[in-house]
Amino acid sequence: MRTVWASGVVAAALFIGLSLYLAPLRPGAIALQFAWQPQTFGAIVHLWPPEDLVRYRNHLVIDSVLLLAYATFGWLLATRSGVFLSLAPAARLFARLCLPLAALFDAAENAFHWWLTEVPRFDTPSTYVLSTTCSTLKWILLIGFGALVLYALARAED
Repeated sequence: MRTVWASGVVAAALFIGLSLYLAPLRPGAIALQFAWQPQTFGAIVHLWPPEDLVRYRNHLVIDSVLLLAYATFGWLLATRSGVFLSLAPAARLFARLCLPLAALFDAAENAFHWWLTEVPRFDTPSTYVLSTTCSTLKWILLIGFGALVLYALARAED
């Protein structure tokens, strides 16, 4: 269980650190993650001064470490703890795969954002849709995992 706790602490520390690092961005990084159209994405990036764009691009490296940390935590929690034992086999499988899948979508989102923030690329609208789809799926899986943990813990108390 130490590895489960350690991976969770590392993931939480990285998340908090990145949140604080990105806090000065106005509009925030989440707004950029849900910019479905090139014009929306461009409008957000152009509101940032150059140093904020550099800040955002620099965070992508640490965010890659964060996604590895939360993927590891999710896998370990689902495979090395009893949190999900009260759930059906399909739900336990989902619990095992949920955060690693979210991390894959997060990695794709990071790659898209690295490329899209390098220079204006308004001529590739499908890239923005793919990027935002990855962001959306990542957040659905992250929130879904949290809800599944709460559900499993509530069932375990019964």
